[in-house]
Order: sequence, then structure tokens, then C-alpha cells
Amino acid sequence: RSFLIRSTYTTDAKAREENKKTIESLYRLSVDIKKIRRLKEWVLLQDVAYVKEIAGILQEMGADETAVANILERCPEAILHTPAEIDSQRALWQLVCQNEKQLIKLIEQFPESFFTTKYYENQKANILFFQELGLKNNIITRLLTSAPNIFYNPVEKNKNLIETLQRNYLSLGGSEANMKIWILKLLSQNPFVLLNTSTAIQENLEFLQKNDFTDHEVLQLLSKLKGFIFQLTPATMQKSMLFSQNVFKCSDQELKQLVLKCPALLYYSVPVLEERLEGLLKEGISVAQIRETPMVLELTTQIVQYRIKKLSALGYDLKSGTLESLDGTKKDFEVNYGKIQSKKERPIFNPVAPVHIED
Repeated sequence: RSFLIRSTYTTDAKAREENKKTIESLYRLSVDIKKIRRLKEWVLLQDVAYVKEIAGILQEMGADETAVANILERCPEAILHTPAEIDSQRALWQLVCQNEKQLIKLIEQFPESFFTTKYYENQKANILFFQELGLKNNIITRLLTSAPNIFYNPVEKNKNLIETLQRNYLSLGGSEANMKIWILKLLSQNPFVLLNTSTAIQENLEFLQKNDFTDHEVLQLLSKLKGFIFQLTPATMQKSMLFSQNVFKCSDQELKQLVLKCPALLYYSVPVLEERLEGLLKEGISVAQIRETPMVLELTTQIVQYRIKKLSALGYDLKSGTLESLDGTKKDFEVNYGKIQSKKERPIFNPVAPVHIED
């Protein structure tokens, strides 16, 4: 009996042939059918497909032949949606796109996000909620394309998360007047905070408070870390803090001050901190220097090596001084480097030295 079941299943699978009409329509659009067979052959086996109709909608939006082919190769399941579904999705995304030129560009880059029509009602409710909250459309499109599952959730889930953030902001001493600005800034800097749960947010804030960070200091860390703190766990933060304490041989209070000075000590995992520390030590930099300017641990080993090489070429010795010249953003470094370079190149001029005139 089990043999009969297996053989029936095999026969059914083999009996399902590719839809010739679909293949012909895709072929006319210069779509690489081999690519679809390799990645998502099941699309070609469906009885009903809307190749011409979906291609037509994309062309109406301004997609040329190459763009249409690329979109359908990357997301062939697009042809299984009805034209009505795609028209609805088009109108929905137009709520946050400046024009159809921007929309078609987003579809080219993120076709899977656009052609997910299953959660239409949730998507619409969430877009309207974020707009009412005051979030800019460019941030909403960033979320729609790179974290679309935020919009698949019922809008109540996102509302609860925002309320949790607002409640904690006020309980940490933030003012009612600044709360909206703080929330919008947080979401603009790191909209992926919405991928977290209310419980995770609560646990992370409680961890900091248990480690003797005052409410004001916790708020300070939230601003400096741009909400990335919510992507951590109490366990990973604990490990990173213990690692830093062992390396710098400091008290709990001193460690807290180092973390406030350089939140990377809290944010980066132990392996990352270890690698960056080793990279600095190999260059002859001491632990004492790193403790004085811990922000250098925010830089990757490659960036550190590049900057040390550039400064060494000017004769600048990092081993004997501070690491401030090494620190900062790319722009900060270039400014510091320029100052050191101009100081080195400037001729030494003594205004009271006698002028030698040849006869």
C-alpha cells in the first residue's frame, strides 16, 4: 500500500508539466527562463499566471524591457498575482513614494517586498499609523523594502512597541514635550528597533539599571547607541562588560564611565572587541592608551591599520602620545591628518634671525 502511495505521488509530480503559455509569454519579454527553472521552477507549473498583465503594469510605471525582465527573474512569483492585487499594492506604495519613477526603482531593488500582497490590510494600517506618528516617508520606504515583515504584523503590535518606548522614555526622566521628537529621531536612526518585542526592550533597560546606570545615563546610552541597544540581550551585554573590566583592570564605577564614554564596549560582542584590541596591541599601542581613548575600539582593525600607516608616514608616533588623532569618523580623521601634515610641512621661521645677503 505504501508503495502505491509513493508511486502515485511520483506520477503526479511528473505529470505536472510547465505551463507552455507562461513560458512563451516570459520568452517574449526576454526573461531568462533557465534562471527561473533553477531557482523557482514551481512558478512555471501553475495553471494560471498573469505574465502580460503584470509586465504591462510595470511598463505603465516606467519600467523598460530590461527592468521588467530583471524583476520577473528575481521574483517570478509576481506573475501569480492578479492585476487587481498589484494595482492595490501600487496605490499603497504610492502613499510613501514621491512618484512612480521612485516606485519602479524600489521594485527593481526589492521585488519580493513589493509583490507580497498577502498582508495588504496590515501593510496599509501600518503605513497610515507611521505617517500619523510623524515618521517621514523616506524612512517608511526604507522599512517597507528592507524590513517588510514589520508591516505584516497587526498595527496593534507596532503601536504597543511605540507605547513601550514612550513609557520608558518618560520613566527615565525624559520630558513629555521632547518625547515625540525623541521617538521620531530613534526610528529615523534605527527603524529596525520595531523588529524587537516590548519584553526585550524592558529587559535591556532593566539590565542597565541593575548595573547602577542612573536613569539619565540610560537615556544618554539610548541616544548614543541610536536604539541599537535593543538588539542586544542582557547576557551579551554582561559578557562584553566583563571582558572590558578584565582588560582595563577597572572598578565597576570606572567601567561604567568607560561605557558612557564609549558605548561600543557594551554593544560589540566579546570576539569583536578581542579582535580590535589585539589589532591595536600589535601596532605597539598600550592598554593604558586604549583605556584613555576607548572610542578607537569602534574602528575596525583595517581602518586602524590604514590610519596608523598614514600617520607614521608623517613621522607621527602614536606609541608615545594619545590616540585622539586616530579616533573619530573618516571626516574627523582627515581634518586631524591635514593639521598634522600642514604643521610638518610649514617651514620653521625665526623672525629675529639675521638675514644673510650675499655680495
